[in-house]
Amino acid sequence: MTDQITGTLVFTVFTAVLGSFQFGYDIGVINAPQQIIITHYRHVLDVPLADRKALNSDAIASTEEMPRTPNVMNSTPTPPPEEELVEEDSGLITMLWSLSVSSFAVGGMIASFFGGWLGDQLGRIKAMLIANILSLAGALLMGFSKMGPSHILIISGRAVSGLYCGLISGLVPMYIGEIAPTTLRGAIGALHQLAIVTGILISQIVGLDFILGNRELWHILLGLSAVPAVLQSLLLFFCPESPRYLYIKLDEENKAKKSLKRLRGGVDVTKDIAEMRKERSEASSEQKVSIIQLFTNSAYRQPILVSLMLHMAQQFSGINGIFYYSTSIFQTAGLSQPVYATIGVGAINTVFTALSVFLVEKAGRRSLFLIGMSGMCVCAVFMSVGLVLLNKFAWMSYVSMVAIFLFVSFFEIGPGPIPWFMVAEFFSQGPRPAALAIAAFSNWTCNFIVALCFPYVAEFCGPYVFFLFAGVVLAFTLFTYFKVPETKGKSFEEIAAEFRKRGGSAGPRKAATEMKFLGAAETA
Repeated sequence: MTDQITGTLVFTVFTAVLGSFQFGYDIGVINAPQQIIITHYRHVLDVPLADRKALNSDAIASTEEMPRTPNVMNSTPTPPPEEELVEEDSGLITMLWSLSVSSFAVGGMIASFFGGWLGDQLGRIKAMLIANILSLAGALLMGFSKMGPSHILIISGRAVSGLYCGLISGLVPMYIGEIAPTTLRGAIGALHQLAIVTGILISQIVGLDFILGNRELWHILLGLSAVPAVLQSLLLFFCPESPRYLYIKLDEENKAKKSLKRLRGGVDVTKDIAEMRKERSEASSEQKVSIIQLFTNSAYRQPILVSLMLHMAQQFSGINGIFYYSTSIFQTAGLSQPVYATIGVGAINTVFTALSVFLVEKAGRRSLFLIGMSGMCVCAVFMSVGLVLLNKFAWMSYVSMVAIFLFVSFFEIGPGPIPWFMVAEFFSQGPRPAALAIAAFSNWTCNFIVALCFPYVAEFCGPYVFFLFAGVVLAFTLFTYFKVPETKGKSFEEIAAEFRKRGGSAGPRKAATEMKFLGAAETA
């Protein structure tokens, strides 16, 4: 197996997952400097308000120096009386901060439909180069945000970066899956998720106050994603195009062989070409299925609904409430330096993502998903219990912290990576592209809803907010137990039979007839 790992393959995979690293960096970078950015927003918006009300210079200085970030876990802030006028704008500040976080998901939601299409039209390498233009544009908008209307530049920059990440979330897994040797495809494919969580961790580290997460350098922190974008753009010129794209999409056998020989170190590639020839034959014989057909045809209706529920479970579990707002949560838990605990979350996230790469090939997908969701449900209860009793028992802050770490661990064992595995396994070549597109759109949409609404829900629920998430996770756990089949080691026909057994609307004969008509084939 090791003889299949060549220098060109390592270089190419590293270059590709730099895009995944940017994805993770953009997810996590907004967390650590939250207090500073909100204070900056308030300062920018307070100046004209102070002028209109003729506040004296001492009041203005007090406004600049005292961070009055609305604590997302405390619904009853008590500002000093002289600042009541300014606190009237706290709702606007909360809205702007929510948009700063959630506009990233809006961009990803829009672009998630187009990653595969762009890769087919331009090729994988050119598509990633084009996508990097968006990454650079978003980084520049955020990098110069301190010099202009900060809230507008940050929100728009986050949205443009989200467009980039929406494209990359389809392009990178597609490319590295196509260049990997068959025996290494699972492990190499998992590097996309590992690079994402590594990017989250690095963004949290460089976001420390003594590095870039301070009043002077926070804008550089936000714009730093331009560095891996430039590096990847330069390195992509030395990477071979996907041999599968060259052979299956363009029918360029000689170019495909040349690309394969570079990736495999000059060894005989006859077996790889034969595999791609078979894949092209199967793809040409199977009709593509539209998104509308996924919902109107009874053979696909239940699998696509289950796919959407799995992605909804992943996002509505509350995990992004942790990723986006963990600094505030740890601060509420009584930590004087909450950012270090946030970095700890990132480190745990990275370790358990690497662990899940091995677990998912050993255990069943459904089993790991159920274990992960059940563990998250219990941890969410303990998080809220710890926060509710914090005022009575100081040691409850440690209960909340441990629960948060375990919550993230259980997420990465199952609900984090598995929905993407299972959706691909639910469908054969014909319906798979449409199913993955609608699943990605669903994922990004739920991501946006959580990012936008979490601070408002947290203000309303206070320390009880994770009881709400516990209830949601419990509901999805029960749904998974009764409706989601195991897919490990099963063919598409066996999985379809499982769906029918679990309550599909179409009878076996009707479903089989419709799948045959649509050209459904057994998953390779």
